[in-house]
Amino acid sequence: MAKDTSAYDVLFTPIKIGSKTLKNRFYQVPHCIGAGTNYPGFQMAHRGVKAEGGWGAINTEQCSIHPECDDTLRITARIWDEGDVRNLRPMVDYIHKNDALAGCELFYAGVHAPGLETRTIARGPSQYNADFATVPGCPGFTYNHEADEDEIKRLQQHYADAASRARDAGFDIVDLYGAHAYGPMQWLNPYYNKRTDKYGGSFENRARFWIETLEKIREAVGDDLAVVTRCSVDTLYGGAGVEIGEDGLKFIEMASPYVDLWNVNIGDIAEWGEDAGPSRFYQSGHQNDWVRFVKQATDKPVVSVGRYVDAEKMLEVINTGVVDIIGAARPSIADPFLPNKIKEGRIEDIRTCIGCNVCISRWEMGGVPFICTQNATAGEEYRRGWHPEKFEPAKSDKDVLVVGAGPAGSECARVLLERGYTVHIVDDREKVGGYVNDVATLPGLGEWGYHRDYREIQLDKLLKKNKGSQLALGQKRMTADDILNYGATRVILATGATWSTVGFNHMTQEPIPGADASLPHVLTPEQVFEGKKKVGKRVMIINYDPYYWAPSIAEKFARAGHEVTIASVCGVGAYMDFTLEGPNVQRMLRDLGIKVLGETGCSRVEEGRVELFDIYGEGHKREYKGTGQLPRRENNTNQWHECDTVILITARRSNDGLFREIKARKDEWEKNGIEDVFVIGDAEAPRIIADATFDGHRLAREIEDESPQHQKPFKREQKIWGVPYNPGENPDLEWRL
Repeated sequence: MAKDTSAYDVLFTPIKIGSKTLKNRFYQVPHCIGAGTNYPGFQMAHRGVKAEGGWGAINTEQCSIHPECDDTLRITARIWDEGDVRNLRPMVDYIHKNDALAGCELFYAGVHAPGLETRTIARGPSQYNADFATVPGCPGFTYNHEADEDEIKRLQQHYADAASRARDAGFDIVDLYGAHAYGPMQWLNPYYNKRTDKYGGSFENRARFWIETLEKIREAVGDDLAVVTRCSVDTLYGGAGVEIGEDGLKFIEMASPYVDLWNVNIGDIAEWGEDAGPSRFYQSGHQNDWVRFVKQATDKPVVSVGRYVDAEKMLEVINTGVVDIIGAARPSIADPFLPNKIKEGRIEDIRTCIGCNVCISRWEMGGVPFICTQNATAGEEYRRGWHPEKFEPAKSDKDVLVVGAGPAGSECARVLLERGYTVHIVDDREKVGGYVNDVATLPGLGEWGYHRDYREIQLDKLLKKNKGSQLALGQKRMTADDILNYGATRVILATGATWSTVGFNHMTQEPIPGADASLPHVLTPEQVFEGKKKVGKRVMIINYDPYYWAPSIAEKFARAGHEVTIASVCGVGAYMDFTLEGPNVQRMLRDLGIKVLGETGCSRVEEGRVELFDIYGEGHKREYKGTGQLPRRENNTNQWHECDTVILITARRSNDGLFREIKARKDEWEKNGIEDVFVIGDAEAPRIIADATFDGHRLAREIEDESPQHQKPFKREQKIWGVPYNPGENPDLEWRL
C-alpha cells in the first residue's frame, strides 16, 4: 500500500520567484565543492544529480565575477568571460533537464579573496586587512584598496556584466552574494566601512552601494532572471557590526523592491561556523531566532538554511512563517534525493546529514574537492561515475564475507547488497557501526550516530530482500582458521584500528617510555569507553592527534568533575578549525577549566606523574657538538607533572594482523574456495570516518575489476596541450577542455 504523504504537500507547493516558478520548497543554496569552472564535469554531475533528486533550485558555489576577486588557492567558480560561460552551461542544462531552476551566486570578496593567481588587488569601502584566513591559518595576510567613486562604478558594472553572462549561460537566478562579510556586506557593515562620503557614515549611505548594484543587475537582466541577494541579517558582532534589530531589518525593508527572493543567514566569515553550525554545538534550525523576524520587513519570499534534515521541522518553519523555502547545503550533499524520498514517503531511507562539517573542511583547507561522511558518492558522480541511488548489478554469483561492520564494512556490505551479491557480515560488537557507537556517546557528537543508523536500517531492509545473506553480530572474533573454513569466495576484512597502548607517536615513531595501557593508571580511548578502569581525579591527556578526540574526551571527564589537563604537541583540535568547530571548542575548554599545555610532548609516564617537554625548547633539535659522536636530540627542558590517570591519544594502529595471516596462508585459499581477500578502511590505514566509508563503498563498486584492492583510475578533467576544441565532435573531450 502506498504511503500517505499528503502531510508534506506544502513542501511541494510551487512558489513564484520574480518571473520564475520554483516547483517546490527545496532550494540548494550556494555551497563550495572544489569544482568551480575548472572541472565542469564535476560541477555538472554533482549539481545535476540533486535536480534529479527533486531539489527545486540548485545554485553554483560562489562564482567570482572578475579577476580582482580571485580566490585561489581555493577552487571556486568564475564567470569572468565566455570560457567560463561555456564551462557552466553543462551544469545548467543538466539541472533544466530535471525541471529545476539553476542559480549563479555573484561573488566579489574584496579583501577576503587573496588574488594569489591573478596577483590583483581588490576594492572595498575602506582599506583593511582580512580578518578571515585567506591563506589557511593566516588571518591578516591580505589588504585591499579603498575604492574611489570611479572605481565604485567600475565594480558595480562588473556585477552587471557577470549577471549578463549568467543569463547567457542559461541560469534562471542570480544571487548577489552579500553574506559572510563578502561583497556589498563590507559596504553596509560599519566594522569595515569607515568612509565619510555618500557611501559611508549613515545607514542610508552604507546601504547605497548594495542598492545601486541591485539596480544595475536588474537593468542588465530585466525579468529574464530572478534577482536574489544573500544577506547576513546579523553579523553577531554586537554593536560593532550589523544587528538584526537595527541595520539588518532596515536593509531588508529598504532593498526589498529590488529583489525577488531573500536568501538570509547570520554570522560573518571569520567565524562562519555560526552560520554552518556543526552539530557538536548547534541543533537544526539554530538560526531561527534571527530569521523569524525577516518576514516582518518584506513581502518577498524568504529562504534560509538550518541543516534541516527532518521533514516535520521543515513543515514547522514554513507553516509558522519563519521561511517560505527550505534552504540547504549540507543536507543536499548527504542526500541529493532528500526531496524525492520525502515525497515518496521513504523517510527512513534519507541519509541524514550528521553536521560534522567534513565537507566544509576541504574548502577551508584550500578548496580541494569536497567529501561527505554520509554520502561516499559526493564529488564522485562524474569522475568515478557513481550515482547515489543506482548501482551496477552484480557480475557474478560469488558470495562475500565481510568481517567488521564499522564505517567501512557496513558501507561495503550495503553497496554489495544493493548490487545483488550474497553477503555475510560478521562483527563481535552487538551493533552495526563499529567505533562510531563510541564516538556518538561523546559530548555533542550524538548526531554522528546517524552514520550508523542509516547503514543499520538499509542493511536490515536489504537482508530481507536477499535471503541468502545474513548479519551476525555479537560473535567471537574470527580467526584465520575460521575465515579459511567459512566457505566464502571473497573475504573483506574491515577490522578497524585501535589507539596505541604504548604511546607510539609521529614525533619519535617510537613508544613513550613507561606508557603502558595494561597498567591501571594508563588508558587508551577504547578503555575509556569500556569503563573497566577507575579514572582518578587528576586526568592528564597526552595528545598527538589533531582532531576531535582530545577535546571530546577532556570535555567528558571535565563535565564529570575531574581536573583535566591536555599536553598536546599540536593545537588541541587543530583540524576542527577547518570543520568550523575550532572557536567554540576553545571556548568550551576555557569554560570548563581544562588546562592546555600547547606545543608539549611527553617523554615518560610513571605512576602519579608524567614527564613533559617543550617541543621547541632548548635542546630539542639535533645538533653536532664536536664530540665525535652522532648528532642527537637532548632532552634538557623536561618537567614533571603530577596526575592520577593518563589517557594516551597518540597514534592509531591498523588491526591488520588477521589480514596478514590470511595472506601468508595464500596456498590454502584454493582448497577452501577463496579467490580474493581484501582489507579496507582503518584496517588498511587509520583515517577519518568519511574516508573509511568511501573506501568500503569503492571496493564494493569495483570488486569485479582487475585489482579491486587498488583504486582504478578515475576520469580526469584536464587541458590537453595542442588539441583543438571542436564542440560536438568528441563529447568526452568537451568536458576536458
